[in-house]
Amino acid sequence: MFKYPIILGCDVAGVVETVVPGSTAASRFRVGDRVLGCTANNGFQDYVVLDSKLMTKILDHMVYRDAVVFGLCSATSAMLLFGKDYLHLDYPMIGAAKKGQSLLGWGGSSAVGSNAIQLATAAGYDVITTCSKKNFDYVKSLGSVNVFDYTDIEVIARVAAELDKGECAGIFMAAGLKDGNTAACEIASMCKQNLNLSSSSFIDNLHDVPKGVNVKQPTAENFKPSPDCWFETTPAAFGGYLPEALASRAYRVAPPPLVVNRNGLEGIQEAIDLVKKNNISAIKLVVERP
Repeated sequence: MFKYPIILGCDVAGVVETVVPGSTAASRFRVGDRVLGCTANNGFQDYVVLDSKLMTKILDHMVYRDAVVFGLCSATSAMLLFGKDYLHLDYPMIGAAKKGQSLLGWGGSSAVGSNAIQLATAAGYDVITTCSKKNFDYVKSLGSVNVFDYTDIEVIARVAAELDKGECAGIFMAAGLKDGNTAACEIASMCKQNLNLSSSSFIDNLHDVPKGVNVKQPTAENFKPSPDCWFETTPAAFGGYLPEALASRAYRVAPPPLVVNRNGLEGIQEAIDLVKKNNISAIKLVVERP
């Protein structure tokens, strides 16, 4: 639970100003390094304290507005795809062989979904996803092998039939909150396979989950708060695959950034207002410093 007052903001990118001498961070970073990272809030500040396990250097060719889109969404996707309490899939790696297994990602054009598609594809899974028709080409460009319109009245049956054409490694609900959880559970229930399901939106009433659906998440009592929940799977994100993939340009900037303004902290409210007024998908709103 958050305690108020609170400083919001999770995704950051910028220059290292100081490093604790003798710390683990000092072995990886030095003053002047260009980095991206994420924090469990406290991001909307001119100077942000980051845990070194949740940050990585960025290449000279990458601008900050591109780098800042990865942080929280790559950490969240890695946790839910590869964490032992979640789907526990094999980790991504450069040149991973195809496994011959599908993975369903509900909400593929979301920020979390965009990263999940790339991470799961890099782990060798054939990602099937859902989104609106206008974003079909976008999710395919990230690696999705098949896409379904989530507004189609027959989408549940069609996706379940597609998953049952072969072996499915699981279902990941990337976006959609309660409605997304309901759809993902219905698909899992309809499939002939016994499927595991993880969700970016904690499923708090397991009594409503259809019989035979294996929801993979910690109990409320054992749930680790952020940032602790992200540490286990950093090899799939900041501490391993992500910097390697960015260096080899095997990982796309996704979702692409939309710079709302360059007013720094004074410009945050404009971006928040834009989120409230519009159905934001397939982009990440960014506020730059002057």
